[in-house]
Amino acid sequence: MKSLEEQLNTYGRERRPCLFILDFENQYPLIWPLDDVPEADVWYDLNGRTNVSAEPTVSTGFSFTKEPLPFAAFEEKFRYVHQELKNGNSFLTNLTARTRVHTSLGFQDIFQQSKARYKLWLSKSLLEKAGPPFQKEVLCFSPEIFVRIQDELISSHPMKGTLDASLPNAREQLLADAKERFEHATIVDLIRNDLAQITTERWVERFRYVEEVPTHEKTLLQVSSEIKGRLPEDWQSQLGSLLLKLLPAGSITGAPKPKTVEIIQQAEQEPRGYYTGIVGLFDGKKLDSGVLIRFLEQTNDGTFFRSGGGITFLSEAEKEYQELIDKVYLPFS
Repeated sequence: MKSLEEQLNTYGRERRPCLFILDFENQYPLIWPLDDVPEADVWYDLNGRTNVSAEPTVSTGFSFTKEPLPFAAFEEKFRYVHQELKNGNSFLTNLTARTRVHTSLGFQDIFQQSKARYKLWLSKSLLEKAGPPFQKEVLCFSPEIFVRIQDELISSHPMKGTLDASLPNAREQLLADAKERFEHATIVDLIRNDLAQITTERWVERFRYVEEVPTHEKTLLQVSSEIKGRLPEDWQSQLGSLLLKLLPAGSITGAPKPKTVEIIQQAEQEPRGYYTGIVGLFDGKKLDSGVLIRFLEQTNDGTFFRSGGGITFLSEAEKEYQELIDKVYLPFS
């Protein structure tokens, strides 16, 4: 059986459209020719490219409540990460946690009503043979671009920095925050270095632009940057090789990557699975892919929303805890 890298390289060389889903640990990647995606088990909507034709049923009066992990439990994880930062083992570490949620909506209902750049639903039956941590129904509605490739140009759009848009002078406050500036600059530098592995030249096209993300509770402000580079000709024939050199995504790991991934595994004490992995669609000419954040999973123990944020030496546990909770939402407006 071909490896994921070989399969993507083959599809790229043949200019064959395909959908791929990569988990954070790269344990159980999924890939199909676009015509063979099993529609009973996989729904996707990636910037309007979708295999779902049913009209959404608009639910009113739905319920969605959160049970965040206790602050003390989060603080223990935070202190471990913060000490590793003080020890110089990382400059920035993305720390995530699970929040138990209760909702009257099914995952497919949420998929249809959600507004997001990248939407993905996977049935539990599809993943039954995969083993833990994959044996669960999952849903993602992500605003974050991983990489886009068109012609010979590749662009990455890391998202770092979140704030409640209703706060006084929220946009100015977010852009002026020293911790957020440091976090964002660190990731931009990391992504630029990642792209240096596969491009002949690279540059920052846009630095720290702000977007609004509507939720069922409030509007959030998110800060992104755009880093671009030029790929070799016939990049399609190296599609898998190029992508794997960029993984895992810098925005949901930190810097430096290898040591920071070790810190994440020690702090979180559970695999992420498809959470913070990648979903992508290659249409034969260009590639669009997103980071699997804003993530729900249905397990035997209940329904959980996974979220997190970047920890730097300037971080405060209380603020990071609140950001984790703010990111638990349904993208309904």
